[in-house]
Amino acid sequence: QVQLVESGGGLVQAGGSLRLSCAASGRAFSTYAMAWFRQAPGKEREFVAGINWASGSTTYATAVKGRFTISRDNAKNMVYLQMNDLKPEDTAVYYCAAKRIIGTYDYWGQGTQVTVSS
Repeated sequence: QVQLVESGGGLVQAGGSLRLSCAASGRAFSTYAMAWFRQAPGKEREFVAGINWASGSTTYATAVKGRFTISRDNAKNMVYLQMNDLKPEDTAVYYCAAKRIIGTYDYWGQGTQVTVSS
């Protein structure tokens, strides 16, 4: 069974940085894609960034491109989201997710709150 556990959220001032971590367990993830999503109050969950576990290729939402960086550590089965130049509109619960390369995101973590004050 795939398990995803996020950590690293918190309160930060605008312009600051945070690094989110996602500990993945339960499978060999070489055929998986991992991603970060976020959900702000009253809004739908949205894609933030994704990474192909095997190749390391990445994709980003337009709103975070150039500010956020997704990465993974194969040896530790960890996925990270480095968030720089944070803005109040980045405030949301951030979720780590996993899926097979072809398919939908079926596995989700419990989420970690990120709050950016102005």
